[in-house]
Amino acid sequence: METAEEHESKTTNQPNGNHCSEIESFRALVGDSDANSLKEFIDKINSNDEDGVTVTNTSIVLSPSSDKVHRTAVHNFFKEKLKFLGGIMKEAEVLRRGKGRDETPYDSRGSDHWPEHLGKFLRFHLCKENKDTQEALGVIGKMLGIQPRAFGFSGTKDKRAVTTQRVTVFKQRANKVANLNKRLIGIKVGDFSYVNEGLLLGQLHGNRFAITLRGVVADSEDTVKVAAVALGKHGFVNYFGMQRFGSGSIPTHLIGAKLLKGEWKEAVSMILDPRDDDIRRIREYYKESEDIDGTLRQLPRFLVAEKAILQCLKKCPGNYLQALKAVPRTLRMMYVHSYQSYLWNHAASMRVQKYGNEEVVLGDLVYYEADALPSEGTCTSVKVVNKEDILSGNYTVSDVVLPLPGSRVIFPNNDIQQYYQDLADKDGVSLMESMHNVKEFSLTSMTGAYRRVFGKAKDFEWELIKYTDVSIPLATTDLDIVSKANEGDGVKKESLELELGDQLALKLSFTLPASCYATMAIRELLKTSTSTAFHKTLN
Repeated sequence: METAEEHESKTTNQPNGNHCSEIESFRALVGDSDANSLKEFIDKINSNDEDGVTVTNTSIVLSPSSDKVHRTAVHNFFKEKLKFLGGIMKEAEVLRRGKGRDETPYDSRGSDHWPEHLGKFLRFHLCKENKDTQEALGVIGKMLGIQPRAFGFSGTKDKRAVTTQRVTVFKQRANKVANLNKRLIGIKVGDFSYVNEGLLLGQLHGNRFAITLRGVVADSEDTVKVAAVALGKHGFVNYFGMQRFGSGSIPTHLIGAKLLKGEWKEAVSMILDPRDDDIRRIREYYKESEDIDGTLRQLPRFLVAEKAILQCLKKCPGNYLQALKAVPRTLRMMYVHSYQSYLWNHAASMRVQKYGNEEVVLGDLVYYEADALPSEGTCTSVKVVNKEDILSGNYTVSDVVLPLPGSRVIFPNNDIQQYYQDLADKDGVSLMESMHNVKEFSLTSMTGAYRRVFGKAKDFEWELIKYTDVSIPLATTDLDIVSKANEGDGVKKESLELELGDQLALKLSFTLPASCYATMAIRELLKTSTSTAFHKTLN
């Protein structure tokens, strides 16, 4: 795919220097191969300019991608970061990134001779345990010899669970993917079909959960039953889960506050803060030696943000803003989104504390259309509750929403609006004005969204189980079923045989809309924190 060609005359916006920071940002966006191609392309232009030679028939060919969001990000990168290439870009090719000519495969390992009667995407179910979605697909991609972006999925699944989700991959044969099951550990694939469209993030409608709580302690079984029934009937406060705020020593919302205030160096320092003893040792090594190369070699692969920052600081010392921009966009925006979630969680707590969880009150915000989004979104069908609404009884507490701050949201017309402001003021953050000129780290450049205050599980089922042997599984997972099926020994979920004992477990099954957290439902049931820090105290 060509993004630049036939630059026949010099423009007033010519390249200067080696654009190291831009190249490192591009590397974080597209990977080493394309970043190196861009560097060679710029070096060629610079070389020709120094020799007084006009650049002609010069092009850069980038790896294709079927992800429209990714293609747009690449296009915007050239438009915003490398303006001197703007006049020589073939915009249509950038926007069609990954579609291109028929003879060009999506991936270098994709089939050039794909049967016309088959959909170009292989869809399958991915079952995994103790691995997040990206890690599992990274393993599968490496075995197939394809890049991770060849896969499509509608949402990521937690590492600390046995999960099943649909995945698509471009131009891969079912038998080839199925054969990987013999070598995969903690991962299984199956239920293959060919489709015409790949999955994209955001297409997820909800998740089905099956959770077993072992070692339940209560004054009686009736107490447990009452709590389970109450959860199914009344629901729970729809908080963002603790995973939204990261597992590092510094919560991600505090980093988000620094970004919103334009305190770049402080934000970098927080991101590089050690999470455990091993990483603390690595950071101390860096502080004492200032050996970035040595530090990078020691950093674990999963520390993507830390690596991107150190690599950029190596190229451009002291440029902390550029180092932050070298972090992949989805990851760096997580910090700002985390701060929005922090404000929302505290506002939801204040809403429940002041007005309870049973009635709509004057000044509340509610969805007023039947097709409003079930949990979180940019839906504009929101209104402020007035006296007539209260008298009519048209709205229930399940319709109440609170905003994630942004430029296009409105706030409740009651005490909760001031509570948002007070929280932000305490952190030195402005909800209404940009505190610097970097748009992506400003609430005023984000549209914002709304989220229901109360969540309720659908298809809620529960069961009490008594058992003796703590080593025997109390439920059969999809991974168990697929693994047995692949071994030629089918297994049914009902086949578990348990010996009755004096230990008590509560088994729950329910469905939640996308972006609702099962941990928050469990928090309501147990009336205790679900944070990692709290559970470490129990251990």
